[in-house]
Amino acid sequence: MEKILDNRYYDLIIHNSMVPSFDSGNNITVLNETHSLLHIQKSSMDPCDLGRQPYDSFPFLFTLSSKVSMERSGISNIQRVPQLGLFGSGIIIGVVDTGIDYLHQAFRNQDGTTRILSIWDQTEGSGRPPNDFTFGSEYGENHINTALRSENPLSIVPTTDPYVHGTAITSVIAGSPDQQHSFTGVVPRSRLVVVKLKEAKKNLKDVFFVSENALCYQESDIMLGIRYLISVARRLSRPIVICIALGSSQGGHDGNSPLSIYLNHLTAMHKTNAVVASGNEGNKGRHYFHNCIEVPFEHSFDLNAGQYDKKFFMEIWPFPPGRISIQISSPTGETIGTISRPTSDCGKFTFSRSKTVVWINNILLEGDSGDHLILVRFDNPVPGVWNFKLRNMESAPFSFHCWLPSGDMISNETYFSLSDPDTTITAPGNARLPLTVTAYNQFDDTILEESGRGYTRSNQIAPDITAPGYRIPCALPGNEYGTITGTGAAAAHGSGAAAMVVEWGFCKGNLTTLTGNQVNRMIIRGAQRSHEMVYPNNIWGYGILDLYELFKRITVF
Repeated sequence: MEKILDNRYYDLIIHNSMVPSFDSGNNITVLNETHSLLHIQKSSMDPCDLGRQPYDSFPFLFTLSSKVSMERSGISNIQRVPQLGLFGSGIIIGVVDTGIDYLHQAFRNQDGTTRILSIWDQTEGSGRPPNDFTFGSEYGENHINTALRSENPLSIVPTTDPYVHGTAITSVIAGSPDQQHSFTGVVPRSRLVVVKLKEAKKNLKDVFFVSENALCYQESDIMLGIRYLISVARRLSRPIVICIALGSSQGGHDGNSPLSIYLNHLTAMHKTNAVVASGNEGNKGRHYFHNCIEVPFEHSFDLNAGQYDKKFFMEIWPFPPGRISIQISSPTGETIGTISRPTSDCGKFTFSRSKTVVWINNILLEGDSGDHLILVRFDNPVPGVWNFKLRNMESAPFSFHCWLPSGDMISNETYFSLSDPDTTITAPGNARLPLTVTAYNQFDDTILEESGRGYTRSNQIAPDITAPGYRIPCALPGNEYGTITGTGAAAAHGSGAAAMVVEWGFCKGNLTTLTGNQVNRMIIRGAQRSHEMVYPNNIWGYGILDLYELFKRITVF
């Protein structure tokens, strides 16, 4: 079995400069120009493997950024600008998600042939993997058209979308019009390249104390999926807009993750753009912040642990780095002593009354950020209110952020008692150059409560733009239609808008040197802004996506 699929191996992200030190001939998988995967076999795995190996080498876990509903709706899509004739012709839309129902009429031409150029299904091994990749199956346009003409198409192209999300997101961007269902995608003449992600390895879930049943995907597989999208676009010499409707609350929320760095690199390039969701963590109670400026420079805060969350993790990011101690008290009144010595190793602590076990990594220098991280992982936490006390042993002011996992990796019963909705944008929404899109209710012009809020932990502006994200019409597997809500749906709108700008600039010859970053700046300039607000702000970014205003202004470029 390929190591990248084998649960006996950890997949660790390393810089390519380190590859010669570790390469034994078959233990490296290249991710991109800057990072690779190092596959390390372990005869037995335990929580303190995170400590023996650096925290930042473990891929982050990503969750979906929208909820799909089967409820039918006649909501019309965002209006295009007819006089410009921009429908995505000549543009590739790349989606890395849960897959696609290629049988759906939303992804076909009028003659019944497919609009999909290729699918890489990372979960399916009956076909051949793409060139320069070692797992999964690639199905090209000819394969798909042959399957569509067959009485049993899944016997020829056996890829589906069991979780619906990828089909819905792709259709919002680029679905073919259907008058009966009052549906059309933003750029229905674009072509599609889709990556169906395999689910995260069990050993990665285990090391981060995530339930085996939680639906999540690992950062390295997303990066490989993006690399595949780029390879197809380059082979066909076409511009591409990549939509990432996934998010992670891991890391320092400052845009330093390998995926964020990769997307920055791509968005700075000619004919390549990335649009990402801001995440749906704004109202989940999973972020806490405090600025400790008074002697004795210590602060206590509470976390409510839900009865269904038998394992979970919490990240604490203090600033500036120093000797920050942590003391933890359980709902049963037990307390573990002050832990202050920064170390990459993990300590194991047991609360005897409740049989709760806690692992703590007090990491003084975390990865590329060089910041301080305290990682706390709970096994069988007793439900109720847990108290944490942080203290700066150097008797100086400090501040700190805390984050819990995103999406369905924990239940809504686990939350901070005095949570802060700000600084809740998920990775890679904190990346500097991709277009980070948050969501609003287009019927009453209010922000969706769940929409992730900025700014980044380093006070960089995010989100960039706000787009419709409430009950957006979408395609669903089985030739059905429904609605999708969340920042993933908003990112899909943003991706369609970006594709229109690229078509205007590159395909129609108006500005053939456009980079993804320039496309995003043009979208930001055309945003609709209220006279009652100051922009940018951490909720709406630079304003609401306004295609009419965008193309009214676009002639000045």
